[in-house]
Amino acid sequence: MSDEHRETGTGWPQPVEPVRPAVEPDPRPDAPDADELSPLVPDEGSRGQPAESGDDDGATVNLAEVSPAEVAGGPSAVGSTGRRVSSAAVMIAALLALLGFTLVVQLKTTSTDPTLAATRQEDLVRIFSDLDSREKRLQQDIEGLEDSQRQLRSGEQGRQAALEEATRRADELGILAGTLPARGPGLAVRFEPGGKPIRADRVLDAVQELRGAGAEAMQISGGDRASARIVASTYFLDGAGDVLVVDGRPLTGPYTITVIGDPETMRTALNIPGGVAASVRGDGGNVSVEEREVAEVSALHAPLKLEHARPVS
Repeated sequence: MSDEHRETGTGWPQPVEPVRPAVEPDPRPDAPDADELSPLVPDEGSRGQPAESGDDDGATVNLAEVSPAEVAGGPSAVGSTGRRVSSAAVMIAALLALLGFTLVVQLKTTSTDPTLAATRQEDLVRIFSDLDSREKRLQQDIEGLEDSQRQLRSGEQGRQAALEEATRRADELGILAGTLPARGPGLAVRFEPGGKPIRADRVLDAVQELRGAGAEAMQISGGDRASARIVASTYFLDGAGDVLVVDGRPLTGPYTITVIGDPETMRTALNIPGGVAASVRGDGGNVSVEEREVAEVSALHAPLKLEHARPVS
């Protein structure tokens, strides 16, 4: 073993220091020494000591405490280390806050409806269109039901009005047909015989005059209080003695016709010159007319059974 191996005590050869290349001296008279140009190559007196460098303000900076990023940035980076660290911290904090806000919004959106969150935009548009169409159909159904309700209500009112009108018409027809009693303003016309009995033609003339004057309901009563309703089919015949036959029913005088209508008009019709009153007085009899606020026609006529007449459809 050589002396070099014994000196290291490891049996391995001691590494030889690299030989630095020779640097040609600068010809300028005030040029600094070549060893002073490289701060990375310390001289023999400063080997093992941390190198120091001065900044622009003359302050001493320990290169061992400077980070590689500051060394790469040069002297300006070393002088603004505090400002760079503060700006970077603020930017990182802002980015983290923005990221957290985005995550919270995304979580809320996803938790609200995970199905819709995963649905494509085209599907969302189709769903919205279907909902809009359904809303329109439901609105049309509501309007239709409301129209039906109004029609039902108006139909009920119409049926009620039609029923009332039919009842009124039936009452009128019943009065005209003599199947219903009636009351109203009118006259009581009394025929009193004189030397001659009251003939049937005189009573028929009086009935026709009263109908022409607007009589709506009439009945004739005899002295024996028998009564008969006068309708369109009523006929009058002369009976034996002073008997008057009305629709086959005999009546004795004096006779009283109770009539419902305009009293003044009917009175005028009975008293026209040459009319009924004048004819009866000419036969020796008398006709007296009494106005009544409420005249009652209570005698009824049996309904007629039509054999030939039919309503026109």
